[in-house]
Amino acid sequence: MRNAPTILHLDMDAFFAQAEQASKPSLRGKAVVVGGLGPRGVVATASYEARVFGVHSAMPMAQARRLAPNAAYLTPRFTFYRAISDQVMALLRALSPLVEPLSLDEAFVDLEAGGAAWDAESARLAGVRLRADIRAVTGLTGAVGLAASKMLAKSASEQAKPNGLVLIEPGTERALLGPLSVRTLPGVGPATGDHLRRAGITTIDEIVEAGEDELVRLLGKAHGHGLYAMALARDERPVVAERETKSVSVEDTYDVDIHDRLRVGLEVQRLADRCVRRLRGAGLSGRTIVLKVRRYDFSTLTRSETLRGPTDDPAVVREAAARLLDSVDTTGGVRLLGVGVSGLADYTQEDLFAQAAGEHAEAPEEETAAPEQPRPAAPAPAEHSWRPGHDVRHASLGHGWVQGSGLGRVTVRFETPDSEPGRVRT
Repeated sequence: MRNAPTILHLDMDAFFAQAEQASKPSLRGKAVVVGGLGPRGVVATASYEARVFGVHSAMPMAQARRLAPNAAYLTPRFTFYRAISDQVMALLRALSPLVEPLSLDEAFVDLEAGGAAWDAESARLAGVRLRADIRAVTGLTGAVGLAASKMLAKSASEQAKPNGLVLIEPGTERALLGPLSVRTLPGVGPATGDHLRRAGITTIDEIVEAGEDELVRLLGKAHGHGLYAMALARDERPVVAERETKSVSVEDTYDVDIHDRLRVGLEVQRLADRCVRRLRGAGLSGRTIVLKVRRYDFSTLTRSETLRGPTDDPAVVREAAARLLDSVDTTGGVRLLGVGVSGLADYTQEDLFAQAAGEHAEAPEEETAAPEQPRPAAPAPAEHSWRPGHDVRHASLGHGWVQGSGLGRVTVRFETPDSEPGRVRT
């Protein structure tokens, strides 16, 4: 491990919700909840004002509405969040060539590799400057943790939330880690945490007291050795600039179970096309097509098919997904569907078997059915989707965002990020 706290961990504060507050003056200082707004939606992010009422990420949206009925409930705008994330990541890369993004709003930075820090004082100054730069460029805040290892830097950023900076001085790691929950350690999820709890081990100090042999007996050789080293604050994991993408996937959860087999098939085709668009956007192709089906009783089935070579052909992926669906019983209803591609490569190769399975694979998509043939019945699309939180523009009133809609009306608040809170029009 290093002898200076030159690994930085940045975690943006309530990122989606804070981004919405920054772009909507009327929501600043108010409770904001971002996530799926349907009956089965879950909370993606809650602002700190909403967390006061007990709302938190991954909570069912219905429960959040009961806890905070007066909060603003918005649907996510991932393109908007990704644009802000790109600005933040650019600031991190200005500090060092070794930046390891974990998500849109979280990353590790090796300050030493970029010459941005070499001791505790220079690391603290780099962290202070970074927080100021992020605020100046994006208007958002984040928590910064600084330590001699990735595990400790992440722990420090947790303590720094919200909008703070915590630096762990080398030599103080064991005292800091000791009283913390075992769940603080990387690799300890709910199952491992429960297993350790049943053995009477709930804190990191208790892991050290139990000893390495006992950890190996409880968790196996590799996991036991690794966890014991982490408990002693030994973490040699480097900051890795590029993480290899292992798979690309998309999925949808439906507000009402889908019982019609034809509708299920159409949804799988639509998801396959979305997956391929994401695949091509990343400049990738893949050999293994994966179908995920969660049924009415919450049982989840996964089916996969490996092609002879990697592909990014939407027709090939659609056909493979359809074949996989044929092996799944959806009689009782489907609540979630997903399509993914793994075994990724940065080139494509014609899949002759896939083309042989359906010669129309090479035909343009709109020609797969003759114009005079009636298309399969599908739910009629809504005239317009007025999603709460999404931007709109009026010819005379200018820029605004949707507050809500229903009964043939839509309510819009007209304001911009730099304006005063705007007027509401229905």
